[in-house]
Amino acid sequence: MFSSTRKILIIASATVGLGALGSNAFAETHWQKDHPRRTEVNHRLANQNRRIHNDVKDGTLSKSQAANLHHEDHQVRQEERDMASQDGGHITKTDQRALNQQENHISGQIPPR
Repeated sequence: MFSSTRKILIIASATVGLGALGSNAFAETHWQKDHPRRTEVNHRLANQNRRIHNDVKDGTLSKSQAANLHHEDHQVRQEERDMASQDGGHITKTDQRALNQQENHISGQIPPR
């Protein structure tokens, strides 16, 4: 009797513990994914990616120029991820400012419409 009660308590404790970990991980992931500064930076990167693709289609950018711009965009995206991992899943205003400056530089290399 004592061992079956103990087993039930252990299983119940493990279930509660795993449930708490799962809900905490979900909340953290959801918050990280939807953080406004990260969203703004990632939307800019996606927009620049679209602009680069359109300019290759139109012939205003060569494939090698586009590859270089995509490479620069990829570096900015990786830097954004690295910054977020250091700050609990979000980026600071200073981080955002630095990323925006890099994106502005890349954007200036894409021919205007």
